[in-house]
Amino acid sequence: MVRSCWKPAVEGDDGDGSGSGSGGRVDGLLWYKDLGNHVYGEFSMAVIQANTSLEDRSEFESGPLTFNHFGPQGTFIGVYDGHGGAEASQFVTDNLFCNLKRLAAENQGLSENVIKRAFSATEESFLSLVKKQWLSKPHIASAGTCCLVGIICNGMIYIANSGDSRVVLGRLERARREISAIQLSTEHNVNLERVRDELRLKHPFDSEIVVLRHNVWRVKGLIQVSRSIGDAYLKKAEFNREPLPSKFRLAETFFKPILSCEPSISSHKLHPDDQFLIFASDGLWEHLSNQEAVHIVSNNAPNGIARRLVKAALREAAKKREMRLADLQKIEQGTRRHFHDDITVIVVFINHKMIDNSSLWGSPLSIKGGGSANH
Repeated sequence: MVRSCWKPAVEGDDGDGSGSGSGGRVDGLLWYKDLGNHVYGEFSMAVIQANTSLEDRSEFESGPLTFNHFGPQGTFIGVYDGHGGAEASQFVTDNLFCNLKRLAAENQGLSENVIKRAFSATEESFLSLVKKQWLSKPHIASAGTCCLVGIICNGMIYIANSGDSRVVLGRLERARREISAIQLSTEHNVNLERVRDELRLKHPFDSEIVVLRHNVWRVKGLIQVSRSIGDAYLKKAEFNREPLPSKFRLAETFFKPILSCEPSISSHKLHPDDQFLIFASDGLWEHLSNQEAVHIVSNNAPNGIARRLVKAALREAAKKREMRLADLQKIEQGTRRHFHDDITVIVVFINHKMIDNSSLWGSPLSIKGGGSANH
């Protein structure tokens, strides 16, 4: 049973066009929230659409991390890079944080196990929805989403990732007087040899568990990620048959899940030199290296920094096609996907004075990235 989250009021923008109010602003295919405040500092968000319908979803929650409001305060960041439609990424946006709060309350606090169980509960609920709807909406069985979550709480940062989104930490290296990039997430894309080896170990009798086509590795020749929420057609054989479109159906049945929803989870004590975190879907990292992204954030003002990162990625995408950024920005959604993916970026700044005194926090904050651009 899905229990509804608290829904703090997120007022509309303050109307100055800067995207600095409570909500966000839409400018064509771009949605942005240039600057806001969370429990432990400031944040900036931006989303650019490339697909005919935006498949990325994201959320930023700051305040109580349990339903009873007596539990820990913290900040929750979610980046959900959907594929095969937005059904799975929207479902995760609507349910994952609620599941986390419920489980954190039941277990008197946050832990890696609580986060893992929140992922599992969300997956189980979505697969139940697929079972109810798939005869009338068979495409829902091929809808899935990568799922990257960060939680800052009690001086700790928890990272959980299923799929190939990424979070990078910017840390001050005092000796060199520069900000270095430290990747905190583990990715599950079969173009990485480590991930292919992991799948082959789990499926030793399937010589085609990973297939190379057109210089791109895919699980069963269909999908690049080995972990996700959704993708029911590769989790349960009952959904890998008619009326599922034939392009998704496997020639032979399977008896154990091919993909997994289980996230790679890590936790780190925040260091006084930790400056900021960059959460982004793989659309950003296709065009910018970890260090390039960290360099941009560390050399510019926080206000509008997520938009600046999106623009830097678009500039690189245009350069690869030997065209001007202005010409790329004229291309409509759908066609735009040939040049770049949907891109979601959330930059979270860490104010260590506020970590030491989180009782300064006021009312809860909840923002869903994309705003009206989601529909």
